[in-house]
Amino acid sequence: MPKRLLLYIFLLFGVVPNLAMACACGCGVFDVQPGTMFPEAEGGNVWAEYDFMNQNVNWNRTSSSSAANNSDKVIRTHFMDLGGEYMFNRSWGIEADIPYWDRYFKTTDDNGNLAGFNHDSFGDVRINGIYTGFSSDMSTGLTFGLKLPTGDWKYPNFDRDTEIGTGSTDLLLGIYQMGRLTADNAWTWFASANLDQPFMISDGYRPGREFDGGAGVYYEKWAVSGIRITPILQLKGSYRFSDRGVEADPDDSGYKRLLVSPGIEVSKDSWHLYADVALPVYQDVTGNQLTAPLLLKVNLSHDF
Repeated sequence: MPKRLLLYIFLLFGVVPNLAMACACGCGVFDVQPGTMFPEAEGGNVWAEYDFMNQNVNWNRTSSSSAANNSDKVIRTHFMDLGGEYMFNRSWGIEADIPYWDRYFKTTDDNGNLAGFNHDSFGDVRINGIYTGFSSDMSTGLTFGLKLPTGDWKYPNFDRDTEIGTGSTDLLLGIYQMGRLTADNAWTWFASANLDQPFMISDGYRPGREFDGGAGVYYEKWAVSGIRITPILQLKGSYRFSDRGVEADPDDSGYKRLLVSPGIEVSKDSWHLYADVALPVYQDVTGNQLTAPLLLKVNLSHDF
C-alpha cells in the first residue's frame, strides 16, 4: 500500500463530518498507543496496563457547565488490562486484550437524591490480526478484528452508556505509520488511527461509532547504565458519534476531543515501562456530559 494512501486514510479518520456523537467515557483513547509499542520484529510481547479516568466536570459544547445541568455527578474508572501480541513473521501477527474495570457512578436517583454505585467486572475482549508486510522495516501496519460482547452490560444501577460492557459486537480497524526524522535515527515520528464500528447490538442500545487517533515523536538516544530512556510527545484525538436506540440518549452523547500527551518509556533488556498523562486542550460534547481533567496510563511489557 503506498504511503500516500495511508496518509489519505488517516486524514479521512480526522475529518469525518459532524453528524452526531456518544457517552463522554472516552475509553477508546486508551487504545491509542505510542510508536514505541508498534511491532518491529518477529516474536511476542505481553503486557499489563493500568489506566485511570475521573469524570467529574460537567461539560456542554466547548466549555464547562453547571453541575446542576447534569443528573450524573461522577464516573470514576480504574481500567486494568492484560494483553499479548505475537508476530509469526515480519508480515503477520495477532493480538488480544482482556480488560477488567472498576467503576464508581454517582448520580441522581428517581427521588432526586444522590446515590453512588460501585461495580467491577470483565470488559469487552478485543482480538485483532496484524499485517506489517508493506515494507521490510515493518514501519507500516494494519490491524483488523472484533470487540466481543463479553463485558457486563446488565448491572441494574448503571445507565447503558455507563455500563462496563456495551453489549455490542464491533468491527475494529486500525492503521499506523512510523518514520525516521533524523539520519542518526535518534528521532522517530508516528501516526495511527483506529475505527470502532458496532454492527451487532443488544437490547435497544447501539453505542456510537468511534474514531481515535494519535501522532507524535520520540527520542531514542538516551541511556544510563544500560537503561534506555525514551521521552515521547503525542497528540491524541477522539471523535465519537451519538448512541442510538431506545435505550440510548443521543441528545447527551457524542464528542470531539483533542489531548496533548507527554510520556516516557524506560527499558531494560526485554522489559519496558511506559507512562503518560493526557490533558484535554479542546472538547466539544453534545448536550451535558461528564468529562475528565486528565487521563493516566501506565503499561509494563515484556518481549519474548
